[in-house]
Amino acid sequence: QVQLMESGGGSAQPGESLRLSCVVSGLASSDFSQYCMGWFRQAPGKEREGVAAMDSDDFVTYGGDARGRFSMTKDNAKNTLYLQMNNLKPEDTAMYVCVAIPVKIASACVGSSPAGLADYGYRGQGTQVTVSS
Repeated sequence: QVQLMESGGGSAQPGESLRLSCVVSGLASSDFSQYCMGWFRQAPGKEREGVAAMDSDDFVTYGGDARGRFSMTKDNAKNTLYLQMNNLKPEDTAMYVCVAIPVKIASACVGSSPAGLADYGYRGQGTQVTVSS
């Protein structure tokens, strides 16, 4: 059974950084290429927003305002995905969720994919990020 568990959320002031982690179990890192791996976020009262997606070639695309400030990476040895978030803004406040979507469903793995296709793959419970002064 594939499970994803996020951590690293918390409170930050504007301009600060946080690094989120997503440990993937039940899925070997060698199989990551069969999935569109990524992150979406959702703030109260708002729709899901794709943050970042990594395709089978490890190419990462970013959604919305994440471009230029966030960086998605992975550590195959640790079966872990990371989302480095720099220069945080109050509007980054949201629940951040890690997802793994089979490529047969996410044929185009782009920044928006984690938000639009999360219900067709595996997802974690999320980690809360709050940015305020």
